[in-house]
Amino acid sequence: MANDTARIDKWLWASRIFKTRSIAASACKNGRVTIKGVNVKPSHMIKTGDIISVKKPPVTYSFKVLQCIEQRVGAKLIPGIYENVTDAKQYELLEMSRISGFVNRARGTGRPTKKERRSLDAFIEPAMFGFEDDDYDDDTDSNEDTDY
Repeated sequence: MANDTARIDKWLWASRIFKTRSIAASACKNGRVTIKGVNVKPSHMIKTGDIISVKKPPVTYSFKVLQCIEQRVGAKLIPGIYENVTDAKQYELLEMSRISGFVNRARGTGRPTKKERRSLDAFIEPAMFGFEDDDYDDDTDSNEDTDY
């Protein structure tokens, strides 16, 4: 049942790292999949013992191939297919981006209201563009002193 080699795009799909084979192939074409620091094509043949690095921003996951397969298997069989050897610092980076990123909205709450959108913009805009609150004055909202 187990071969000694497999195409990397099929293996990434079969081992459930990517949802579809075409997504796995495009990740290889775009340089997101490497073996020993070298970008690989979707047709690259892998063997047991290879360490595959997959960039899914902001994290780079690393997997050690335990078994070469080209047919998708059940989720319960995944521990026999690969070993996750991702560095702990990558998971810390993922957690930091989750905490410091955009405000998490509960699923199903819909689009933000106008008030929520303004507060999000006020929170994000100075941080993204390097402005300080004193430097950014928007006097377009005060029409009290204007004579028409």
